[in-house]
Amino acid sequence: MQLPLTPPAEWITSRDALEQWLTALPADAALDLDTEFMRRNTFYPQLALLQLGWNKRYALVDPLAFDIGDALRPLLGHGQLLTVMHSGSEDLEALAPLLPGGPAKLFDTQIAAAFVGMGLGISYRALVAELVGAELDKGETRSDWMQRPLTDSQRAYATLDVVYLEPVREQLAERLDQRGRAAWHMEDCERLKRRACVREGDSQPQENFRSASDWHPAQQARLRRVLLWRDATAREQDRPRPWLLEDAQAMNLAQLPPQSMSELDSRTRGQRALRAPQRTELFHLLQQPITDDDLAATAPIPGTPQGEAKKALAAMKDVVDATALELDLPAGLLCPRKVLENYVVTRRWPDFLEGWRRDFLHERLAGRLPD
Repeated sequence: MQLPLTPPAEWITSRDALEQWLTALPADAALDLDTEFMRRNTFYPQLALLQLGWNKRYALVDPLAFDIGDALRPLLGHGQLLTVMHSGSEDLEALAPLLPGGPAKLFDTQIAAAFVGMGLGISYRALVAELVGAELDKGETRSDWMQRPLTDSQRAYATLDVVYLEPVREQLAERLDQRGRAAWHMEDCERLKRRACVREGDSQPQENFRSASDWHPAQQARLRRVLLWRDATAREQDRPRPWLLEDAQAMNLAQLPPQSMSELDSRTRGQRALRAPQRTELFHLLQQPITDDDLAATAPIPGTPQGEAKKALAAMKDVVDATALELDLPAGLLCPRKVLENYVVTRRWPDFLEGWRRDFLHERLAGRLPD
């Protein structure tokens, strides 16, 4: 397999230099884009590097040197320019403070690969090997991208992450057109943008804690209260959620609130971001009674399907598998199992299945809901 040579890339540390690089792009260009970011001690990913490529010109942009957002927004956030990324969810999240709505037009090569029969969740390295015949080195995957200066090896690795995006996109776009899947791909890219760029937290985080599905409604409401507080506080402090409370601790406190501050201190000892002011907030939060409004605002936690619901889930899974086979798509792309489980338990048509998926699945699945 071909070992790639790294082309030169301009190292950009000023807004003027970035704007100058971008002015060469036609309004409808396909701009290859990748990022390097760090997420060890923070809630939000820390953008450490932006890689750009177009027409065999490459740039490594240093977001630690200047505010790159003002230069990016006019071109990427609006107009006809197409931004090409691979598995862009985390990259879009890292860029969200600079591009709140994401790129105006996005082409995600991982999503495209799934639509053209190359499997669900294929890596960029595997995609490049399959379509271009080049082998990419993964030696810098766990590098410290916040360090300066970057090593030559880091720069080469980062540059190669955008070098092959264009030939990969061209081949995938042709295959999408041949299969008539370009519109579906565009719809899923828009969905990816919306999900990745949302800065507000989940309003019903307790729904992900299925082991609490048999709890009393008041305990579920208290769990929601604790999780919402944890999310808001973690965002405010820019610290990982588990630094405030581990999931198991949140469940334990919601199920059996502490009777004193000393008890809370004992049960949460060792939490790095849970300082005295936060402990006080949490204690008062746990002592507040659950009101009718709290109960009304808390969506019941869906449990694991049992009995007739379990049979319905199996029948729905058969429908999804058969439909995916008809469409020559991965079943997980058409409808993940978790989406089916929530539908069976809640009987609410999932947002995930809106759009092109609804046309193929709504009638086939709705008729199999348990009575």
